[in-house]
Amino acid sequence: MTTKDAAMINEAPASPPDPDRLPTFSEQVAEQLGGWRGLLESSIPVIVFVIANILGDLRPAIIVATAAAVAIAVGRLVQRRPIRHALNGLFGVGLGAAIAWNTGEEKDFYLPGILITVGYGLALLGSVFVRQPLVGWIYSVVADGGRAEWRGNPRLLRMFAWLTIGWAAVYLTKAALQTVLFAHNMTTALGITRIVLGFPPYALLLAGTIWSVRRASRYDLTASPPVS
Repeated sequence: MTTKDAAMINEAPASPPDPDRLPTFSEQVAEQLGGWRGLLESSIPVIVFVIANILGDLRPAIIVATAAAVAIAVGRLVQRRPIRHALNGLFGVGLGAAIAWNTGEEKDFYLPGILITVGYGLALLGSVFVRQPLVGWIYSVVADGGRAEWRGNPRLLRMFAWLTIGWAAVYLTKAALQTVLFAHNMTTALGITRIVLGFPPYALLLAGTIWSVRRASRYDLTASPPVS
């Protein structure tokens, strides 16, 4: 082989990515959550509301927070990015804004978020009690083609049950703290708490979930007959 031939081999383009490769669990979860950008954008309207409400009156704060949510949705649409996360955020902000606008109570801006958080926590706990842990089903949908072989593996069933309990605990703890602040009309603290508890706990729990699933995938996951 000549030097020229060797150089041509070294400069050959890399193999194209395999179109049949399925995204990893972490990639799928990140896509479902909208990535870090989606998480950040979901907090911007709340941050805007908190700051505007401190500096001014309730209704102008509602207007600028809603405008921020609309701007985020429009920006994603213009950039041809998925907008479902922005629309979900817009719905939540719009609902809270409508309630607060009608009642004139600043704290009511956060009421839908508190109720939704409680609902998530109770749904997660309920799924564990009926031996259908939601984290396991989410794993099935986003990373396992809808299959549920994990239901027949007692070790995996326990793992997904504990992961689901962990997620439920985070949701219910957040809801409980916000409920106390809501009851005491601590509106600014309520907004700050919603922002602060929006990133770190979920990021840590998501990392723990992904680590647990990856660790479990190193073992033989051959399913036995489904657990009744």
